[in-house]
Amino acid sequence: MRTLVFLGVFSLLCVLVFYRAGLDIVKTLSPQGCRMSWMSPSYVLQAGLDHSWTPLASRYSLFLYREVGWEAPNELRGSPVLFIPGNAGSSHQVRSIASSATRQYFSSPYHVSPSFEHGPQKPVDLFALEFNEDLSAFDGHTLDAETAYARATVDYILSLYEKPTSIIILGHSMGGTVAVSLLPHPNVTALITMSSAHTLPPARLDRRIDSILAANLQILREDPTPILSLCGGATDLLVPAESCILPELEGTEGTPRIYRRTIFTSALQGAWTGVGHKEMVWCHQVRSRVARAAIEVAAVAERSPEVRAEALDKWLRDGHTLPLPSTNAAIDRHDEILDLSTIGPEQIQHIDALVLRGPTQPYTYLFPVPNPSSKLQTYFTLYLSRGSIVPVSPHHPLPLRVSVYLCPSSTHSTTCPRLVPTTLKLVPEPIPDKPFPVPDTGSDESEGVVVFAADVPVGASEQQQHVAVTIEGADGRGWLTAAFVPSEQVVDNTGMFGLLWSGSNINLPVTSLLTEMVFPNLLSNSLLVYKLQPLLNDAATCRDALMPPLLEHSSDHAETHYFSLLQNDRHHQVLLHSHASGPFISAPLHGFNLTLYTSNDQPCAVRSLRISINWWGTLGRWGTRYAQAVVAWSIGVVALALHHAWGAGKGLGTVPAVSQSLSYFATRLLLKMLALAFVVSLLPLPTGMWLGNVGAPVLVGLAPMLLLVAVGLACVSWAVVDGILELTSRALSCGVRRPARVRDTIGARRNALVSMLFVFMLIVVFIPWQVAFLCAWIYHFHTCATTGAVLRSVSGNRPKEQAIPLMSREESNNPTSPTPTSPTSPSFDTLVSRHNMDKHILLLMTWLLPIAAPVLAVWVRTLAGSGLEAVWGAGSGWGWSSDRNVLIVAPWLVLVEWAGVGGSVTIPSFGGPMLSPRHAMFAMALAAFVAGPRTPYFVFEVGSVAMAFVCAFGIGPRYWDRG
Repeated sequence: MRTLVFLGVFSLLCVLVFYRAGLDIVKTLSPQGCRMSWMSPSYVLQAGLDHSWTPLASRYSLFLYREVGWEAPNELRGSPVLFIPGNAGSSHQVRSIASSATRQYFSSPYHVSPSFEHGPQKPVDLFALEFNEDLSAFDGHTLDAETAYARATVDYILSLYEKPTSIIILGHSMGGTVAVSLLPHPNVTALITMSSAHTLPPARLDRRIDSILAANLQILREDPTPILSLCGGATDLLVPAESCILPELEGTEGTPRIYRRTIFTSALQGAWTGVGHKEMVWCHQVRSRVARAAIEVAAVAERSPEVRAEALDKWLRDGHTLPLPSTNAAIDRHDEILDLSTIGPEQIQHIDALVLRGPTQPYTYLFPVPNPSSKLQTYFTLYLSRGSIVPVSPHHPLPLRVSVYLCPSSTHSTTCPRLVPTTLKLVPEPIPDKPFPVPDTGSDESEGVVVFAADVPVGASEQQQHVAVTIEGADGRGWLTAAFVPSEQVVDNTGMFGLLWSGSNINLPVTSLLTEMVFPNLLSNSLLVYKLQPLLNDAATCRDALMPPLLEHSSDHAETHYFSLLQNDRHHQVLLHSHASGPFISAPLHGFNLTLYTSNDQPCAVRSLRISINWWGTLGRWGTRYAQAVVAWSIGVVALALHHAWGAGKGLGTVPAVSQSLSYFATRLLLKMLALAFVVSLLPLPTGMWLGNVGAPVLVGLAPMLLLVAVGLACVSWAVVDGILELTSRALSCGVRRPARVRDTIGARRNALVSMLFVFMLIVVFIPWQVAFLCAWIYHFHTCATTGAVLRSVSGNRPKEQAIPLMSREESNNPTSPTPTSPTSPSFDTLVSRHNMDKHILLLMTWLLPIAAPVLAVWVRTLAGSGLEAVWGAGSGWGWSSDRNVLIVAPWLVLVEWAGVGGSVTIPSFGGPMLSPRHAMFAMALAAFVAGPRTPYFVFEVGSVAMAFVCAFGIGPRYWDRG
């Protein structure tokens, strides 16, 4: 018993630690810096979308957003955009994006902004679906209903406009899943999903949702419609960010590459912050760019997918890909070739490094390319604050413009072509001594540093090459620094186990604008968090530096994080995390890169970095990803306890109490299972099996720890259930007087069969099987409580000492002679054995409830919100057809009904101990441990099959009182 108490306390402490560490993710691992958005909303109901368009018109609705005082309420004069909300979402969530689109297109009410007056852009008419806060994350058939309504909505919206017209779709959370399901569609211009899971459902409790995501993955691989996925990163605690990443597509020769782009808000230019799940639709730095992208894509809706993709890349960029000059009209105002003869000698200066604060006049600087023999320093780097290097700039840049050219010589008659960069992007400019990002504020549209970097080719001519940097529009604001930097990378070959024990120190060059560090042997996985501690020469002098140290962490083609190394905290540390790979999605990915951006100030230089594991953040990542796995493994533990109980109670044996079965598991099997879990975690199993880590050695400790938590939670759950049973049985014992149950008859069995057939009919035509399972649990709980009351009554009436009179041989052979009844008689032992068996089954059903309960909640929510018509959809394509599978719940109904009339489950053997129905529980446990963490619903299905096997052979003909 002490072992069970210890395991229970340990599991509760672990759950508390996981919970607290998970909550701290938003504060420490990925803080949010979002400005609140403001608007004056109104919503116009589209009554024309009625039953002539879709049978779901009475369940869902469609609204057109209008900014009060800025545009006509009912006039359609723009390009249609459809917003699809997610799980428990509302049509009102569109207001932030729609308001931004209106106020960007109009400079004042009813007056078009000068930047759009002579362009092809039109205002956008933003429609929003209203799903009445349906819980679509838990039930695939709710997603089917939403998809059917959204498809009819698209057709209806397009009918309001002159042909040809196309539509842009925005999807938030599960709304992104619905949006992808609408494809292929000839009139959908582009898709932008926000905080949407594309590869792994957030709640893996319904087989239909898995089927929908599998079909969507095929669409994502084949459909040419441009699709962009915005991910909030670790700040989003509802959708694991690794499931938000769109699958990579390999292009083939001769065919255009299908546009699939994943942008993390931590890298989104101008945002640079993690964004929460709900905040994704109102965070100003995000919603303004989504709105502008919708305006620009709508302007090129009738052009090729490649042109539409360029418009998306222009306004939703993370710097991983080079911008296309054709997407910015400003490039046309700049010459592709610089002619030095047109520049006066007084405006040209030869220089090796440039540090320029507040430039006030146009100038051209020539940087001599280093000789190849001098350490191959041919990597040219330039930083420009708040200005523009076409086509990259902040959203509201200064007039300061810079262009970079490569000149074959420095003679006055030289013409110089534009230098093609290898890196051209906007990075944040943190404020010294302030947290980054600044809470509730974040970055401003005018902030940011343009980073230009290029590998300069070394010419074969005798003349020395030069890089020319021209400055225009200087008005005394902004700054510029540029120089050549070493092209070598700092490589640290520390492995994971070395990092676990001692960490690693990385010494850096003292002076360099840009330093790249590579860690090829460290895992980039969502389950690990690294701690980085910088050591600066003199942090006090960094406050006057042009570019205080800024660290960029990149682990995937889609994910980048930025960290300011200059903070008030003397012991400031950076927490590195990644979503490049994750459990049940992909194998752990090795390697990540760090890039250090800083101005060439030696006192402010970063001398070294120390990297180690951050265990608190790591535990927080484990808790948010393996909660459903712990539920599945707890089911496996309870199934093994029932397997043991039936084994101990076969023949004339007594079924042990639940606490005894759990104690047997904890003392006899747990150590063996811990060792087995360790070994299995080293096997390269598929991502959908076990814990989904494909045998990564550094993660082998996860399985034993989660197994201990699962066993402890099983013990805690039984203590709670048994305590409630005890209280209920005490309440019922007042009215219990008879120690025995009435013997069942064939007529009663027939009545029970009629009742079950009635329940099966209800499941087929009206209720999901999850409702029947809940009713079966309630009925079986009542059975256990009533039996406990009977046992309490019999035990309470037993005399302390009772003499047993001698009987004659004739009396003993007379079957009609009365026999004294006592708690130690066989009838009492049989009742105790049956009661213990019933409680084992009750505990197993209790742990299966979390799998069935979400769909049950969806059904109740839909029934209360939309009425009978919404849930009466069997066979219609949008109802509850697959949730009406009576075969899943039928074995449980038979079992609890049999237990309710005092029946016992007799476990026979077929030719040996290895052939017994009780081993069906072993099969259920195996499914729970191997496949349950990825697909908990599969455990329920296997459990139903196992219990059907037990009912067939454990109850068998005795159900009809014939054997």
